[in-house]
Amino acid sequence: MARTALRLPAVLRASTKRERPAPARSAPRLPAVLRPSRRREAPAGAPVTRHALPLPVRLLAMLVAFAFMVAFAVVLARITLQPSPASVPLTHSNLHPGRSLNAYIQQGQFRDTVKQIGGNVLLGVPFGVLVPVLAPRARGVLRVLALTALVMLMVELAQGALVTGRAFDIDDVILNTSGALLGWLLLGRRLGRGVHRRVPAPAAE
Repeated sequence: MARTALRLPAVLRASTKRERPAPARSAPRLPAVLRPSRRREAPAGAPVTRHALPLPVRLLAMLVAFAFMVAFAVVLARITLQPSPASVPLTHSNLHPGRSLNAYIQQGQFRDTVKQIGGNVLLGVPFGVLVPVLAPRARGVLRVLALTALVMLMVELAQGALVTGRAFDIDDVILNTSGALLGWLLLGRRLGRGVHRRVPAPAAE
């Protein structure tokens, strides 16, 4: 009787030791599972939206825009980064906005003025048209203009530092950015909205 009495507490103690860790193991897993669902269900009052166009169509549009952007980058590099040794005596850097524009208008011929001003404006138009399609988060006009100004500023710096017969001109950056604004107003804004437009999702039954 004494031996059986001594064995019973040992068995009970062993069983309790095995059963105690079970709740501790399962307890930490519950919050980890519940957290994602709580985050998704938090904006319950906000309207649920989805893209109007299916994903393959949007990817195709972005791929076409990327191809046009690559082609434009090649043309831009050939136009702006091609050396021009004959223009070395005529080139000079311009850090004052408006100085080159006044020189084009007052001293240059009408054809040369249109070529210089119109050419720089046209170089910025593809940014305003293609960026809203390529970058959905940069569809706003301010972001398009900021991106265009940054890219063209780097191009002008490369011209002034590395290319013979080219010089940095802040007016070129201003004209390029104006061209991006023109492209965004005429086509880029509509293309960006059409490709990345969101509509209310159908209500789940």
